[in-house]
Amino acid sequence: MLPSIAVRHLSGRPARPLLVVGPSLGTTVDRLWGPVASRLPGWNVLGWDLPGHGASPAVDRLTPGFSAEGLAAAVLAAVSETAGRDVPFAYAGDSVGGAVGLQLALDDPERVSSLAVLCSEAAFGTWSTWPERAALVRAEGMTPMVASSPARWFGSALADDDPRRAAAATDLAAVDPESYARVCEALAGFDVRPRLAEVGVPLLAVAGADDLATPPAVLAGLADAVPAGRLEVLPGVGHLAPYEAPDQVAALLLAHLGAREPASA
Repeated sequence: MLPSIAVRHLSGRPARPLLVVGPSLGTTVDRLWGPVASRLPGWNVLGWDLPGHGASPAVDRLTPGFSAEGLAAAVLAAVSETAGRDVPFAYAGDSVGGAVGLQLALDDPERVSSLAVLCSEAAFGTWSTWPERAALVRAEGMTPMVASSPARWFGSALADDDPRRAAAATDLAAVDPESYARVCEALAGFDVRPRLAEVGVPLLAVAGADDLATPPAVLAGLADAVPAGRLEVLPGVGHLAPYEAPDQVAALLLAHLGAREPASA
C-alpha cells in the first residue's frame, strides 16, 4: 500500500513546462521551495509533502511501512493525478526529496526529463542512525528533532537570528512522529549506487559547503557516477539549500533546465 502524498501548486500555469520539487525530511515543500518556485518564470512548479508533513496526511498506524521505491511511486501517482499521466516533468529535490528524484529517474525514465539533486545522496541506507532516530521520535515525539536539527540544517551564511530558522523549527514541530519514523525506515533501505550509470537524464548535483549531513564530496561522487552529471557547491549553505539560498538555487535550476519564457508551452 502506497503512502498518501499531497501535491501543492507553488507557481506558474498548467500550460507551462512542469517542474516537480521535493522536500527534506522534517520540512514542508511550501516553506522549502516556495521562494525558489517564485523565481522560475516559464515553469509550472508542483511540490509534494512527505507523509505527515505539511499538507500530506499522517500514515495509518495499522498499515505496513513503505520503502523509498514505494514513496517514489506514491509521488508519481500523485503528480500524475494532478498534472496528467503522460506529462513528462523535470524534477528537483532536497535530501530525501533528492533520493526520490533518483528513484524516479531510475524507475520511470520516460517521465523524468531532467534531474537536480540537492544536499542528498544515493546511499542513505548506509547511515546507521535511522533506526535510532525512528525509535526516538516514536518514544518522545518531535521535541528531540526540533532541538537537534538546526545544527544539521543551516550553514554559516544564515544568521543565528534569521527568522527562517524559527519558521523551519515550527514546521518540524508539527510533523507527525510516526510518519517521520517511517520515512527514516524507508531511507534505511535506500542505496541506488549500483544503478547510477543507468540515469539517462542530465543531473545537477548541488552541495552546501557547510552541509555536515551530505557534504560536497558526497555530491561530487554522485555527479561523477551519473553519465551526464555536474556539481555545484554553494558557499555558506547547509543542508536546506533551496531555503537558505533561493536566488542561487533558482539561477542554477534555470541554467540547468534551460530558461523558459512565460509564454512557452
